[in-house]
Amino acid sequence: MSLTRFLPTPSDRMGILWSLLAIEGSVILEYGPAGTTHFSMGLFGELDLETQNRLYTTHMSESDVVMGDVSRLEKAILEVDQNNHPKVIFVVSSSVAAVIGVDLKGVCSYMQPQVNARLITFEQGGFRGDYSIGLKETYTMLTEKLVNDVAENETKENTFNILGTSLWSYRIRSDIWELTSLLEEGFGLKRQVCLCTDTSVDEIGSMGRAKINIVVNTLALPAAKNMEKRFGIPWILKLPFGYEDTWKWLIEVGKIIQKPLNSKLEHQLQEKIRMTMQYQMYGRMLKEDKMKAVVMGEYDTVEGMSGFLESIGFLVEHKICAHSLRGIESPREDIKYVMTEKDKIDLMKSLHRTLVLADDTMMRLCEKDNTCLRISSPVTQGMVYARHLPFAGMRGADYLLEFVEQYYQTLR
Repeated sequence: MSLTRFLPTPSDRMGILWSLLAIEGSVILEYGPAGTTHFSMGLFGELDLETQNRLYTTHMSESDVVMGDVSRLEKAILEVDQNNHPKVIFVVSSSVAAVIGVDLKGVCSYMQPQVNARLITFEQGGFRGDYSIGLKETYTMLTEKLVNDVAENETKENTFNILGTSLWSYRIRSDIWELTSLLEEGFGLKRQVCLCTDTSVDEIGSMGRAKINIVVNTLALPAAKNMEKRFGIPWILKLPFGYEDTWKWLIEVGKIIQKPLNSKLEHQLQEKIRMTMQYQMYGRMLKEDKMKAVVMGEYDTVEGMSGFLESIGFLVEHKICAHSLRGIESPREDIKYVMTEKDKIDLMKSLHRTLVLADDTMMRLCEKDNTCLRISSPVTQGMVYARHLPFAGMRGADYLLEFVEQYYQTLR
């Protein structure tokens, strides 16, 4: 493991915790030392997650660790159930509990008859990889454990689920708003459940009734396939960036649900597609510089934004995924995971007259002749308040093009 100068990539345990904290009607009980949970709470606050009466720790003494005593865990399960009355208690292993090999599933198995809440365990403890592995396992586990069986005639027409959202994804709430607006305007569809952002135990239980699953993160693909097998729900895997990508995505959704796209929206997108053709001309007019970019963020964001920039004449020199590619099925060869922080630092410092799409930490390393836009976490400069400024979809392309215009003014 290399030394880390800035913020390390969150572990699988962190991805699990912030996903579960987004589910109303549930409580997280972490079996581990109080300090482990305490230091996580600052990050959860920055992600706009409510932890009060939602996140608990049992604490562990030296005796608990040495002797393997789980009586604290047993008492904590009973106390949380009696005082909070949650529908689900997620019992999560800390790194200490994972190291000593505590059998959380065994404990929850014999404790289940004693409580009203459903007990679901996550035993990863932060040792199976970075947060992308935690997200993938959480999406899969939730669709396996919490989605209720439904009869064939219980499908709700004109409804959709969004699978694969994560509050670590920068401006994800804005992207959710944009996709929801597009699908409602384009087909009259209503969003049912968003996994795993601002949802609830009851909502997740009803996911099997949706007409289609909109998968916005490749990590949620196993969950979508699981729901297709159980309920016959078709899915589309795409987080659309740019006008043409959004139009093609909507056309594909229409084919799946067998509905035509709203002609007014389609006309609007076609007009914007024609408008972007001018950027190809801009690139040919430059005498010294080239329109070039570096994109660094989560896999689907890097893939989508790079495609949009390339479609308007950019050379995307580096496509860097912020997390490992272990959880991605058949990742693209041109999207790389740079494991050492030093390599990323050296890359950022070498850039000149480039459009840099990255996180705050990496952008701070860039020379002043670059044009930078934050597209990924962590956020270290200021706060994010807006929920109507997406990167995805039609309005996201509007927003991105403003920075493209700003960058173009710096070129010769």
